[in-house]
Amino acid sequence: MVADLPSTFVMVILGVSTFILVMFLPALLELKNPKDAGPRRITKEASVWKVETNLASMERDVKVDQALIKKISEIIAVLPNLEL
Repeated sequence: MVADLPSTFVMVILGVSTFILVMFLPALLELKNPKDAGPRRITKEASVWKVETNLASMERDVKVDQALIKKISEIIAVLPNLEL
């Protein structure tokens, strides 16, 4: 079968260990010295009501381009005719 089983076993263990180290080294370095300060605190000024109001006003201000809708509908119309 395998001529030199102990050396093969050592090579596999070293290879897997090196792979794991190489894959997780950036994450470990980032944990030691993070570039980002982390999550920010939410002040009392930012409320859910203001966020909902901003989202509602954004939805009202959206204008749809009719030419774009026509192109998208042409593309979608082809889909049922495709054979798999």
